[in-house]
Amino acid sequence: MDNFIVTGFADEISPDFENQVSVLKKNGISHIEIRGIDGKNVSDFSIEEAQLYKQKFDDAGIKVSSIGSPIGKINIEEAFSEHLEKFKHVLAIAEIFNSPYIRMFSFFIDEGKNADDFKEEVLNRWRQFLAVAKDYPKITLLHENEKDIYGDLPERCFTLIEELANPQLKVAFDPANFVQCDVEVYPRAYNLLKDQIAYMHIKDAKFSDHKVTPAGMGDGQVQRVLEELVSQDFRGFVSLEPHLSIFDGFAELEKENVSISAEASDGEKLFTVASDALKTILVDGMKQEWK
Repeated sequence: MDNFIVTGFADEISPDFENQVSVLKKNGISHIEIRGIDGKNVSDFSIEEAQLYKQKFDDAGIKVSSIGSPIGKINIEEAFSEHLEKFKHVLAIAEIFNSPYIRMFSFFIDEGKNADDFKEEVLNRWRQFLAVAKDYPKITLLHENEKDIYGDLPERCFTLIEELANPQLKVAFDPANFVQCDVEVYPRAYNLLKDQIAYMHIKDAKFSDHKVTPAGMGDGQVQRVLEELVSQDFRGFVSLEPHLSIFDGFAELEKENVSISAEASDGEKLFTVASDALKTILVDGMKQEWK
């Protein structure tokens, strides 16, 4: 079974390009979701830098699954024109990398304010995103559910998708982010959004303290979601976004012979723990190919 292609945020390994590629390859991963390279955010790359990195990825045999952009990660009450210009630049960057997706958000809402009061402004800004993206028909915009933005809850994510009604807009589904918003991932979030999920972020978390864990060790029901996607004949990317520190149980995992070298950096170790946790679910639990 080969429903999934594994990718990941390699800047969590290291800011260094060579280290990112090396660890991806060690983990049998041939794609990357670009967020930062050599300490620079992808949205700040010049056209020339993007072209250079594209050639380096080609030489290394690594393909780009998505641009992990920060677009939509400003306050909804901030001015928008400059941010829209930045998005236009990100589209050009994505085209250079032959990226089929750009990950995006729906604007931070100040604590204590009602997110629903900003619905029309969020929709207005997203309509402008989509109007610009129309000139890039091979690129799909992914809305990621994230804490403290308009689209933090599945119902508001659904509202965005339904009211914008644009085939160039889909969902990047992040179980851990829903857990950190005290939302039941399955069935509540999944069943509401399942028909619009085009991309999965592999991150888990616990309701009790909202700490991020490797997949399968939290309350995000990662395996259940992946199994449900298979039942829908989903074909697409699952992206490792570990966000791990030295979590409880890390030492025990090392004792259980996870594939971590003693000399590896913390970033490499933790990315490998996250990779191995996903491999346990996909390969051992679901009999999927690792590719």
